[in-house]
Amino acid sequence: MIDAASGAAQAPTEFAPRVSVTEVEEGTVLAPKFDADGLIPVVTSDAESGEVLMLGYMNAEALKATIASGEAHYWSRSRACLWHKGATSGFVQKVVEMRIDDDQDALWLRVRVTGGASCHVGYRSCFYRVVPVGDEAAAPASGRQLKFVETEKTFDPAQVYGDAPNPTRL
Repeated sequence: MIDAASGAAQAPTEFAPRVSVTEVEEGTVLAPKFDADGLIPVVTSDAESGEVLMLGYMNAEALKATIASGEAHYWSRSRACLWHKGATSGFVQKVVEMRIDDDQDALWLRVRVTGGASCHVGYRSCFYRVVPVGDEAAAPASGRQLKFVETEKTFDPAQVYGDAPNPTRL
């Protein structure tokens, strides 16, 4: 939608109703299905490399803000608030492409990240460890220990976030 006064792009105020399976799966109408908590999962990857950076969630407000601004907004489940990715850290995710899956209950963002990092722990990707599977997991020596695939942090979280509370909850 275009704002008549300013000419700027605007997010839709509401999304289309889900009227038929055919329209949801084969149509051109955006009719996202949010879960019981009002959220939809979002896989976010680097637009150039394809590397998965993070998994987050959007509510309707975050989805509308992302569509309108072209920058990723999420719903923070741990903080219970709308979260503009990079607002604190400066590592803004500029959306190159947004896709929705076949039944419109999951999103995939391809982004370019200002500063090159997406994880609050300091790594480039939130998926910085490997879980042993198959024969490797069965080996007695593995102890099912996670293995780091990113060995160096992109930034120091203490310098970026200061004394802000860690969003990870036990």
